[in-house]
Amino acid sequence: MPPKAKFTKDEIIETALDIVREEGFEALTARALGAKLGSSARPIFTVFQSMDEVQQEVMKAARALYDSYIAQALSGERAYEHAFKSVGTQYILFACKEPKLFQLLFMKEKDNPPDFAGVLPLIDENYELILGSVRDDYKISDALALRLYKHLWVYTHGIASLCATGMCRFSGEEISEMVTDVFSSLLAKFAAEKRDEERKERGEQ
Repeated sequence: MPPKAKFTKDEIIETALDIVREEGFEALTARALGAKLGSSARPIFTVFQSMDEVQQEVMKAARALYDSYIAQALSGERAYEHAFKSVGTQYILFACKEPKLFQLLFMKEKDNPPDFAGVLPLIDENYELILGSVRDDYKISDALALRLYKHLWVYTHGIASLCATGMCRFSGEEISEMVTDVFSSLLAKFAAEKRDEERKERGEQ
């Protein structure tokens, strides 16, 4: 008969997540996790086969927390009113509130980095939902929505990375203003391009 688990799976994962939140992913060891639980490492392995399994569950928990930030942007009280701007703001907010988790999900060095065209679907499972929010909210084509998404992600990722690494601190008002400025400028630029294309199609100079 296998030994009775001293801690539940959820208790172990939540404690492991706390370690990563406070000290980073590299600090998540069997010894550190046991100490945080107030025990030896042995009870961990009555629930999990290995620390690799624990780490994978922590990754899932970190991703689920990030997803909740994006879900709030896409389905809040003002759903799709300014959804895409809200996504960018929530992305930065996650980096500010959960810097170690942001680094884990979005700042890990990759052995085979994707090209720019493939990075967003790879790093963010919310890719299709976010892209849809841009297309539907602003009534633009998939191609233009993707172009807007890429531009704003580069900008918001830069701000988020500054926050997550402690390089710089921004107020909520500053974040909102910066995202709005860039977003509005991009929309204006794309609108001007569309007008130019329509004039060319009509044979106007």
